[in-house]
Amino acid sequence: MILVGNTVISDDIKEKNFVCNIEKCKGACCVEGDLGAPLTDEELPIMKKIYPKVKPYLSKEGIKAIEEQGEYIEDWEGDYSTTTINEKECAYAIYDEKGILKCGIEQAYNDGEIDFIKPVSCHLYPIRITKYDDYDALNYDRWHICDPACELGDKLGTPIYKFTKDALIRNYSKEWYEELVREIESDNA
Repeated sequence: MILVGNTVISDDIKEKNFVCNIEKCKGACCVEGDLGAPLTDEELPIMKKIYPKVKPYLSKEGIKAIEEQGEYIEDWEGDYSTTTINEKECAYAIYDEKGILKCGIEQAYNDGEIDFIKPVSCHLYPIRITKYDDYDALNYDRWHICDPACELGDKLGTPIYKFTKDALIRNYSKEWYEELVREIESDNA
């Protein structure tokens, strides 16, 4: 375990390699599972605010799901996630010309329409955060659909903490990330 500020980081995040290989998985994480992408309380008003600018990027089915269910949904445990189409595919997911699922929110961001890249849970993946009263626990979420990402990460020698650098900085800060790197490098020395 690595301790940085009020976070406890599993050793897997420094030891396991990972680089998304969307050409192989086809964006399966946007379809698989029983819920949409987890959302923080802070992201809920953002989802409402950005929807009008993201809507033109979405599929007819995605728009229908959002307009029927809302910009996000609350699950049986009181947690929030992105809306899904028929409790499967994320309503914000869009297929490109190769049949690969991509994020409509991220596309709107890339086009300069909004200043929100995508939900932090998507940006941080394969890291999942469990929040406790006094600290956050960061763990590697192993998922068979990401086997190609693990293989590519191994080939490139890219550990999870480097693959998720921008998302970790976004969520915690540049100083926090620099401290994480110092802790990992001192462990490896």
